[in-house]
Amino acid sequence: MDKNKPIVLGADHFGLPLKNSIRDYLIKKGYQVVDMGVNEETPVDYPDMGAKVAEEVGAGKFERGILVCGTGAGMAIVANKVPGVRAVCVQDPYTAERAVASNNAQIITFGSQITGAAVAEKLIDIWLESEFQGGRSAPKVAKIDSLDEKHRKQRASQEE
Repeated sequence: MDKNKPIVLGADHFGLPLKNSIRDYLIKKGYQVVDMGVNEETPVDYPDMGAKVAEEVGAGKFERGILVCGTGAGMAIVANKVPGVRAVCVQDPYTAERAVASNNAQIITFGSQITGAAVAEKLIDIWLESEFQGGRSAPKVAKIDSLDEKHRKQRASQEE
């Protein structure tokens, strides 16, 4: 990934320490980072923070984002509710690589109660160095995108 393109970060209160560690690591490596919070330990619901970051990615303001909560699962669920977003909960190197190579995922999520900072850093490096390979994966990603479009149209017709 181009270091001149900012990466957006977000976390709930459980993910705050790991999010801060990830932010500092990315900055040290020369990446531009936009930290959308949280920045204090006051409890906050993960859907609020996850949606905030995912909506920015879904709108095209950022190419990549990282979300952190207790398990990473909740943030992945929330992010995947946003049209145009593909998010993957990452816990191992193979998933980090395939998240982009096969699924063209713009967001990865971590569980602060599962993944330590050193492991997260290695997984982030793999994810950022990976590129979408297209090939047999391209039609599958296109089907995901068409589901987003189908649901957008359904929502629009319901609102009329």
